[in-house]
Amino acid sequence: MIPDYQSIMLPLLKNLKDNQEHSNSELYESLCLEFNITDEEKEALLSSGIKIMDNRIGWAKTYLKKAKLLEYTKRGYTKITENGLKVLSENPSKIDNKYLERFNDFLEFRNIKEQQFNFLEGFPKDSSGNIHITMTKNTEETPDELIENGYNSIKANIKQELLNKLRESTPDFFERTILELLEKMDYGKGEVTGKTGDGGIDGIIYQDKLGLDKIYLQAKRFAENNPVSAHMVRDFMGALEVNGVNKGVFITTSRFPKESLQNTKSQKSIILIDGNKLVDLMYEFNLGVHIEKTFEMKKIDLDYFAEE
Repeated sequence: MIPDYQSIMLPLLKNLKDNQEHSNSELYESLCLEFNITDEEKEALLSSGIKIMDNRIGWAKTYLKKAKLLEYTKRGYTKITENGLKVLSENPSKIDNKYLERFNDFLEFRNIKEQQFNFLEGFPKDSSGNIHITMTKNTEETPDELIENGYNSIKANIKQELLNKLRESTPDFFERTILELLEKMDYGKGEVTGKTGDGGIDGIIYQDKLGLDKIYLQAKRFAENNPVSAHMVRDFMGALEVNGVNKGVFITTSRFPKESLQNTKSQKSIILIDGNKLVDLMYEFNLGVHIEKTFEMKKIDLDYFAEE
């Protein structure tokens, strides 16, 4: 199990107790060995693509450096300070954010860091009016993880709101939304058919200008507790066969029965999109949502400061 960044602090400092410079790679391997980190855990990533273990060791080092218990002697190397040696001589059972509060330099750093989270003032809130990024003094999450988890919470909340809006919309609006989504995904121009007795074909996407290559669409605006039946999926597949169409997309705001998902695996031209996948695509292609804020996360360019 990957330890949280505060659990890394004391073992990290102990790895520096010889008062010598140690490279980042050396400290990384030593800490992975100490915490029995598996190869799989070493490769585990945050959704931003950062390796979790790297990120947590990095923040443990940052916090200890801000408390002036260690220092960066040169690029990629770390050394314990006199204050760090003094702390180890006291044989603490644990070093965490609470412990580091005894150092004024750390208190100053943490106050600045907490103020930086005021940028969330205008972020969307959940149904209770809460933003799910909370800066607590002894949180086990790194700042990167806090931002990422908060972002994911906001994203999940927006997707649920999207799904609710779709379920509340009229059938005509829902069908037009599906066409617009597929057009945004570059599948081609489409039209709502409004036909009956054809297996429930609600729209057609024309993938070429002559209309020779078509995608048939079926859209079911169902409540969460009202899944699409296997019979509806079979009827849709039958409609494709009757009309000589090889491609079909069945989209719903609810879900599909497991047997339907299995039956369409051999039908490469049939795609089933449930409510969760639908709002994932709408979010990705900015349909029904718009970008409210963007932020750039920057890091020090060490190459810039590398003097010849």
